[in-house]
This record gives sequence, structure tokens and C-alpha cells, in this order.
Amino acid sequence: MATLFNARQSTPLAEKMRPKNLAEFVGQEKIMGPGRALRQLIERREIPSIIFWGPPGSGKTTLARIIALETKKEFIQYSAVEASTKEIKKFLDQARKKQTAGFNPAIIFIDEIHRFNKSQQAIFLPYVEEGSIILIGATTENPSFEVISPLLSRCQIFILEPLAPADISLIIKRALSDKNRGLGQAKIKIEKLALDFLIQMSNGDARTPLNALDIAIKITQPDRQGIYHFNKAILTEALQSPGLLYDRAGEEHYNIISAFIKSMRGSDPDAALYWLARMLEAGEDPKFIARRMVIFASEDISQADPQALLMAVAAFQAVEKVGLPEAKINLAHVVTYLATAPKSNASYMGLLAAEEDVKANLNLPVPLHLRNAPTQLMKKLGYGKSYLYPHNFPGAKIKQQYLPDKLKNKKYYQPKNNSQK
Repeated sequence: MATLFNARQSTPLAEKMRPKNLAEFVGQEKIMGPGRALRQLIERREIPSIIFWGPPGSGKTTLARIIALETKKEFIQYSAVEASTKEIKKFLDQARKKQTAGFNPAIIFIDEIHRFNKSQQAIFLPYVEEGSIILIGATTENPSFEVISPLLSRCQIFILEPLAPADISLIIKRALSDKNRGLGQAKIKIEKLALDFLIQMSNGDARTPLNALDIAIKITQPDRQGIYHFNKAILTEALQSPGLLYDRAGEEHYNIISAFIKSMRGSDPDAALYWLARMLEAGEDPKFIARRMVIFASEDISQADPQALLMAVAAFQAVEKVGLPEAKINLAHVVTYLATAPKSNASYMGLLAAEEDVKANLNLPVPLHLRNAPTQLMKKLGYGKSYLYPHNFPGAKIKQQYLPDKLKNKKYYQPKNNSQK
């Protein structure tokens, strides 16, 4: 379902306090600070198609709306959860006709674009490529995994981070003082301990404290002077209201996935199954779990059991093809396999060591005998000369230098006793 850009008086506090322009926007200094890329694009009104990747409440939707206002472009918003392909296609065709007639391209904002499948995402390709629309997609998931490559290559990716405590504090204070859009008409006193608690529990999500304040004033009785006193107990009660219990981008999310990984690394299948169950029961995306298992298979098992990576990839494919609830059986199968498999981080440690040398010794020359020699000039310069073709030797092995001269004696991959190679 499309939502045209016009705020309504009945909206919650979080929506009422949504920044209306660049001056009101808080946080995301890495992309929105003075001189930063996105801010410059907005100020110059040269907006490409964009994918905003960041946690809930970090400002993705707000930025899309500000871009539309600042650039004075037509704006329409769809939710990937509710939108129909037919409805979107109709708008895209209308936008194409307007652009052909000389109008500026419209901005179409797709919230949770990762929820569209590949064929749905592909609908946007010709319109983005010809410039008849400016696509702005918002996602909490890694776009490398969730957005098709052709669309990704045509969009600028901007990464948003959880809001800093100082940002959250400013948002809360604005809400409490704003008499038109916020709670400024009410007399509210919030204890410092309660304010600090609210900031901490926000986990970088601007909506969390605003929703809590919205609920707190409804469940609190003012004193005889008409003053609402917000203490920690009241805000704790407000934060326990439906919709604020679990945040997949919050601290507990990271604590549990950390416990899950460390349980598998510690070869404890019982603990690994427990944390898996905790995540699934909390509504965690099973693809997120499966991706972490794929990484774990190479980072912590690697050559100690090369089959582990195949198993982990199979689990990811099972999640994609089978889906929940049945796919949790596939996840449990592979979790116990990974937890009980022999462990080795030799490949990962070797990569880290190699990366350090790359950073410390930028652009070391490739040895002449390893260079490609497509022209006679290159051959005369010695490119490829004296290269020993391994297949011409017994066992297809021959000792020769493959690293740059400065690193020729380096050893990055050092297998351990529990490795197979």
C-alpha cells in the first residue's frame, strides 16, 4: 500500500517528531555531516538512486522524505510488506510518461526492500537505468545478500549506524520541549536517572524513547500542580509495552548471536542448540543465522573439516527453499555438526597476517616470472621468463617463488595438529 507524504495529527509521537528538513535531522555524521557525500548530493539536488542500509530507527525513512522536500521532487512511499507489484508498476509507468513529458523524475521509496523477491526487485531496473525514477530503498539487512546485483550496481549504498547516546538525548529533549509536535504543552519532569535509563534502553533507535514517552504520559497521573513526573519505574513500564520487547538490532541480539557462535566454537552442541532456539523464538531472521554459520564454517573449522562449509551452505539453501518452521530442523542439524566438528582457524589467521603485510607494503611488484606477457615488448622485458609450469613436473609440484621479493620467506598458512592439511 502506498503512503503519500503528508503527516496526520493522529500519528504517534515518533511520527510527529520526525525531522522535516536537514536542520532538524540528528545523527549520521559520517554521511550527513558538513561536506559529507550525502549532504552534498542533497544540497546540490543531484540525487542518484540510493539504498539506505541501517538498523531500525536510524533515520532511513526520514532521510528519504527530507531528500524529497529539499529537492522538490514528487515522492511516494511503499512498504515491501504490503505493496503489490501491479500497483508499483502502474506508478512506474506513470513516472516514465511524466519524465518523457519534461517533468523531473519522481522519487519512489521502498521500505524494507529486502522483502521483495528477485523478480519484484527486477521491475525497477529499466526505470532506474533510464532515469525516469529515483529509487530509494531502505533495508535492515545486508544489501549484498538481499538486493539483486544489477539493481545494487545502479544504486549508491549509504550505511547508517545506530544513533549515538548524545543524539538520542537531543531527540528526547526536543520531544519534551516542542509545544506544536511534541509534549511541550504538558508539564513534564524527568529524573536524570530515568533519562539515562531511557537513552541506554533505546539501543540507537530513535523510535524507542519517543514511543516510551508517548506511553508514559498516558499511564501517568499528574500531581496537583499538573506536573507529570517520569521516573525509572514509569519508563520501565512504558518500555515493556507491546512492540518494544524485542529489537533485532538491539544489544540482546548481538549478545545472543555471540553466545551462539562461541558455543559452537567451544564444541558445545547443547548450548548452541539453546541459543539457536532463543533466536528463532524471538523472531530472528533465519537467513541471518544461516549466514553466520557459513562464516563460522570457514573461520573456525576450515581445513580441519572441509565438509563443514558445504554443510553450512546447504543449511542456508534449505532456509531459502524450505522456510520456517520446517527449516529450523535443517538449522539444528547443521548447528550440531558444526559444534562437534574439529576446529582450526589457520586459514583465517593466515588471511589476517597477509592483510597486515598488504597494508604495510602497498603495491609490491609481482615477480617477473609470474607476470603475464601478452606482447613481444613484455616478453623482451622478461615478463613470464623462467616460469616453471607445475604440470610438467612429477606430482604437478615444483618449488619456485610466488610471493614478492620482500615477502618471499613469509608463511601465512600454518596448519595446526587438528587440521587435515
